[in-house]
Formats: sequence, C-alpha cells, structure tokens
Amino acid sequence: MTAQGAETGAFAPPVVVGDGTDARGRAGRRWRRLRPVLVVLGVLLAGGLLAALPSPRTSVTPLAPDNAARNGSRAVAQILERQGVTVTYVRTVADAEREAARGGTLLVASDLYLDETFAARIDAIDADLVLASATSWLDVLAPGLDAGFTGNGDVEPREARCDDEDATVAGTVTAAGTLAISSGGWVGCFPREDGLFAFATGQDEDGRRVTVLADATPLTNGALAEQGNAALSLRMLGRHANLVWYVPSATDIGFAGGDGGASPTDLLPPWATVLGFQALIVALAAALWRGRRLGPVLAERLPVVVPAAETVRGRGRLYRRSRSYGHAAAALRAGTATRLATRLGLPRSADAPATIDAVARATGTPADEVARLLYGPPPADDAGLALLADELDILESEVHRS
Repeated sequence: MTAQGAETGAFAPPVVVGDGTDARGRAGRRWRRLRPVLVVLGVLLAGGLLAALPSPRTSVTPLAPDNAARNGSRAVAQILERQGVTVTYVRTVADAEREAARGGTLLVASDLYLDETFAARIDAIDADLVLASATSWLDVLAPGLDAGFTGNGDVEPREARCDDEDATVAGTVTAAGTLAISSGGWVGCFPREDGLFAFATGQDEDGRRVTVLADATPLTNGALAEQGNAALSLRMLGRHANLVWYVPSATDIGFAGGDGGASPTDLLPPWATVLGFQALIVALAAALWRGRRLGPVLAERLPVVVPAAETVRGRGRLYRRSRSYGHAAAALRAGTATRLATRLGLPRSADAPATIDAVARATGTPADEVARLLYGPPPADDAGLALLADELDILESEVHRS
C-alpha cells in the first residue's frame, strides 16, 4: 500500500453536517411547531377533567343555604337539617311552586329579581310564607305592612317587646331593617326608638302564617351566633318538616319571559358549557392549522415552461435574501459529489468515506481537504460561500483531467 493509500485508509471522515442543522436544532423546530397543538390538547384535557368533576357543594350566592361565607346561610340550613327539617334550595319561582305544593314553609330570601307577577304567584302558594329582606312587594304578599326607612343601615341589637312566641324566645336580635304596620292583624317585634319594627308576623285571608324579617342579618353565618339570632331563625324556619328555600335569580327574568319557565340553558346538561368551549377552541385551532397549511402541493401542468437556469437563479436569489448559506452550500456540495461519483464510476450507494477516498486518489488532494470541501461545515457569509464554490469547481476540474 502506498503512503497516500495508507494515509487515506487511516482517515476518519468528519460528521456530515449538510446544511448546518443537527439533531438538537431539528428537535427544537419540531417542538416549536408542535407546541401550539400541545397547548390546545392540554386545555381540552383540563376542560374535560373539570367537566368530569362533581359540582361544587358551596356557592357565593348571598343568603343561599350552600354558601359558607359570612353573607351565606349554610349554618342555619345545616342545623335545620340535623333537626329533621328537609331543606330544598330553589332558584326559580316555578321550582318554588312545585316544591312548596307539598305544604310546609316557603322562605323568600331577597327580592332582587322579583316583579309583581312573581309576587302574585308566590302569594298563591299554599304554604307558610317567610320573607327575609324581601320587602318590595309587601302590598301583594303582606298587605298592611310597609317597608320603613332604614336610616344609616347600622345593625344594632333590638329587644323583642312583643307577644310573638318566636320573638320572645329569641329575646334580642341584631338587625337593621324596619317595618311599619299600616293596618291591624300584624304583630310587630324588635322595634326601634321611632316605633319601626325589624320583624312582623300575622295571618292572611287564607289562614296561612306570614312572617316578615326586614333585614336577613340574623340568618347569615356571620351573625347567627350573636344575641338570639339563632333562636329566631330556627323557630321561624323550622315550624314544618318541609322548608323550600327560594333565592330569586336572573333566570326568572331571562328567557323565562316572566313566567318562571325553564330557559334554554336550563335544558342543557351541566357539562354542555365546557363542551361548547372546547368545541370553539378546536374550531379555532383547525382554522389556524388549515389556514397556514393547505396540504401537500399538487403537481399540475404549467402553462409555460420555465428554463432550468432561471429556476436556479431564482432559488439562488431566495437563498441570498434569506442568508441561507448552509442550504446553498449543501446544494453545491451535493451536486459536486454526485458528479464526481459518476465520473469516478462509484455506485449510487457509495457513502462519504468511499467518495472521499476515490476523489483523493484521483486528484492527489489530501483526504481531509476533500472531506472539508464536500462534507465540511457550512460557510458563514457570502465570501465563504463564493470561496467554497470556487474550490469545488477546481476540485471537479482536477477529477475531469485525471
């Protein structure tokens, strides 16, 4: 073996870098492409998990029996349930009518969404009525009572000073609202110095008991343990084994059209909102994906024939504009290596070491120099790319002369 052959045989070709990319760079590009899809899938998965979870057992609705905050009434509702009272929580007047049809006590907590039609429907329910902070329609629900002035609204202790048994047992409560009695048949309790009451009870024409608590503070979790608030609340609401706890909601005045019927949203299952949100995200993701990638390019017959030289020049301009020195160098090297291999009679399956060895023997150029020209690192600028092109041209001419 000659010295040149020994040198060539001992040569280990460098790693082929082609257009300058490596496994790490390709992985990074794939990750950047897949990241939006993974984010969308993560959001959908999280939404599905949330939809599968059971509904929360508490709320933030004021005076609601499942609200554990200071303005809620979960404490008094739980105490009533331990004493054997069935507490049914409803948010629409239609549900209140259905549940209270069995008799018992109907509590109307707040009058925020009540109107005259709803007040008339509540008045027609055959159950004892308790109004807490619901004084807007006293002319319908409790004729003879008027909502008085509340002054500055400060909650203050008030003594019963009446003959009602529930109020007498409570002794003293903390309240802020006021009621004025304009006709007989009502017993007013817990008066202020100006004679306005915080509590009144009586019977309507049908003989049912109607109790009005101008201020619902005694029912709240934050004030239940103060003074006699607990005693008044439990006696007022625990007279019967069935208690319907009605907190009016916007559902009554929305799609219900004033009749308390179910709205379209009430007819949907609880997970419909989450599913609709997920479908919207999928639609947006699909629109974005299809908008950016319309599928593979289809081969079609061109109306004109574009000369190959013009195509090469156009591609070169694109490479230059984007400063893709690695791609341009890879194209030059690939073309040169293919032509050299054909000239030297190498098979198509010949690898880089075989090509380097054949070119080195044919031209007398050191193998490491041939490896640098055909499989070396990409140039960093225009000057480097031009120099590489010249060197490849010289190498190819030397092979042709051999």
